[in-house]
Amino acid sequence: MYAALWRLLPGPWWLRVFILIVLVAAVLCGLFWYVFPWLSPIIAPGEVDVE
Repeated sequence: MYAALWRLLPGPWWLRVFILIVLVAAVLCGLFWYVFPWLSPIIAPGEVDVE
């Protein structure tokens, strides 16, 4: 899978690395801004009881 992704990206190796870093940062930003706040009320980690 990673090799196929690497072949799809344009440019020399340093540009591919830069594009991958930007893509990973965009995915993490999307997770922290949209997905995690949406899941927060569903998970509710503060309501855990251990007996």
